[in-house]
Amino acid sequence: MTTKDYQEVAPQIPHEPGVYRFIDEKDTVIYVGKAKNLKKRLSSYFGEKKHQQFKTKALVRNAVKFEYTIVETEHDALLLENTLIKKFMPRYNVMLKDGKTYAYIVVKKERFPRVFFTRRVFKDGSTYFGPYTSKHRANIILDIIKKLFKLRTCNLNLTEKNVDEGKFKVCLEYHIKNCLGPCVGFESQEAYDEKIRQVKNILKGQISPVRDWLKSKIQECAEKLEFEEAQYYKERLDTLTDYQSKSTVVNTSIKDSDVFSIRVEEEMAYVSYLKIINGALVNSDNLELKMNLNDDPDDLLVFSINYLREKFNSISPEVILSKRITLIDNVQVTVPQRGDKKHLLDLAEKNLKYYMLQKRKESINSIKKQTPAERILKTMQEDLQMDELPFHIECFDNSNIQGSDPVASCVVFKNAKPSKKDYRKFNIKTVVGPDDFASMKEVVARRYKRLKEEKQPLPQLIIIDGGKGQLSAAYEIIKDLGLDGKITLIGIAKRLEEIYFPGDSIPLYINKKSETLKLIQHLRNEAHRFAITFHRDQRSKNALGTELTNIQGIGEKISTDLLRHFGSVKRVKDASAENIEIHFGKGIAKKIKNYFEEE
Repeated sequence: MTTKDYQEVAPQIPHEPGVYRFIDEKDTVIYVGKAKNLKKRLSSYFGEKKHQQFKTKALVRNAVKFEYTIVETEHDALLLENTLIKKFMPRYNVMLKDGKTYAYIVVKKERFPRVFFTRRVFKDGSTYFGPYTSKHRANIILDIIKKLFKLRTCNLNLTEKNVDEGKFKVCLEYHIKNCLGPCVGFESQEAYDEKIRQVKNILKGQISPVRDWLKSKIQECAEKLEFEEAQYYKERLDTLTDYQSKSTVVNTSIKDSDVFSIRVEEEMAYVSYLKIINGALVNSDNLELKMNLNDDPDDLLVFSINYLREKFNSISPEVILSKRITLIDNVQVTVPQRGDKKHLLDLAEKNLKYYMLQKRKESINSIKKQTPAERILKTMQEDLQMDELPFHIECFDNSNIQGSDPVASCVVFKNAKPSKKDYRKFNIKTVVGPDDFASMKEVVARRYKRLKEEKQPLPQLIIIDGGKGQLSAAYEIIKDLGLDGKITLIGIAKRLEEIYFPGDSIPLYINKKSETLKLIQHLRNEAHRFAITFHRDQRSKNALGTELTNIQGIGEKISTDLLRHFGSVKRVKDASAENIEIHFGKGIAKKIKNYFEEE
């Protein structure tokens, strides 16, 4: 979308809060953003700002239109933006790198619910607790639940109306040690459901209600003089107390709260999360976000808070942060300066620091494991904002001297190395005079029309040795062949090593020491060398036989044979018809003598 396109619709854009969407030619939403003032925000994409990031330019270049929705408040804009990002997953919005598989503890929706570990979540009405970032922690909790309560673990679903003698024996033999037999009537539905309620309390991190329930059972048994049963519940209470003392308790005066910390580093953002229930740290997680545009850290933090609270089913009324921001949900934002809550915030920041150090180390190790070619191509993919790794690259160059003997070359690199068997030479056939633009059109059309017809693999990247003019000429052909969007096309201008994209007048400047630029220069220089060599060969051949090949019916082969036999064009001219006829035949001799006589 050009600035001119924007200026045509700009007068209708209101100075109101809202959400805008950039849409590409395939009618796909590629970016969703919010604004306090739609007019000001959208105009920032189409101004003359030299400092605009390349990614922002790429977004505007790939968009063919935008749409917007006006809302009442900035809160509404934030809510709608969140919803649309989840719905469309736009390519230029923040990318959440969260492909981990987590552990859950599920309470199945059954008459006598089972409680067990799982990594898969089904929408079957069951209650899932988690996710737990550590399977070890999930297993500890499950082990405590098994010690505290005898719950059903079998797949049998026996009722009083459905007691089969064979199944009854199976239940007694294999499961009576683990449960009290509710399926066969040995335990009431009410008693079993009460245990499940207490299990859910433990899984929510609410230990106090479970402790109170166990104390009430001890008191109840003691009043009935059921001392063995009272001892049974006393042992469970001790087990629960021991578990609670070993769990990470921050401060019992702190109720339910969520703690978040964020750090932004180059194009990445990292968020640390601590979930506090009744003063105990019950869960933690870290998020890694890749920023595709110049996102504001506050917006990234709001996105992360909403995502993590939803993911961990948090309904905590308080969020602890290092600075005050506006949240969608009706929650209290606390910015502690001292005390236990400040210690919690420091703990989250400490976790984040070590998480980032770990990520850097993993990144360094990953780079070490990569081959040099993989590293270079990955860097090039990121620098040029390509969807695919540029394994197959082709580069074109023209060569002529004032329009004489025009030729072109196409060099091919695969896996960042020259693939010389795939190099191609082109004699310019349809262009008269020194016209580099038309020559580039011809060779690009011939090359990719043939590859399409023969169903040969196409390159991921095409490089044109030249400025905006030659790039535009090549782009016209790429569009005509229906390859626009399937292949990345760039041009490199020699003077300042500027990288141009079709339709974008502002060039991309890549660091002179970058491996991306070095590879592009290698391709450009190789294409230039190959074109120059081919041009010199053609010029030599033409110079060698210019006079003789001008004779109708005398080709390069006969011309070469004549020169080899007689030594020069002058000696051929001075030779008698009989002498030429003896070695080359009567027809050749007649053509040569007629030509020189007319001359």
